[in-house]
Amino acid sequence: MAVTGKILNHLLKRFMEAEVTKEARVQIELPNGELYDLKGVQLLENAIIGDKETHRLVFQCEKSVHSMGKIIRKL
Repeated sequence: MAVTGKILNHLLKRFMEAEVTKEARVQIELPNGELYDLKGVQLLENAIIGDKETHRLVFQCEKSVHSMGKIIRKL
């Protein structure tokens, strides 16, 4: 199941309740395990006739220039 804007909004609101998340780096993990920094977000209108989703959010990312090191733990 794809994440909708409504679900994303709910999740982000929950995450942002913690002070530590407000300064946390935002990254995207690809299926192969590579991590990319979030660079921007765009709202695009679908041009496909008959598609049930009229718009989509596209997250733009770029390869990190800094080594992140080992993850200590998942919270």
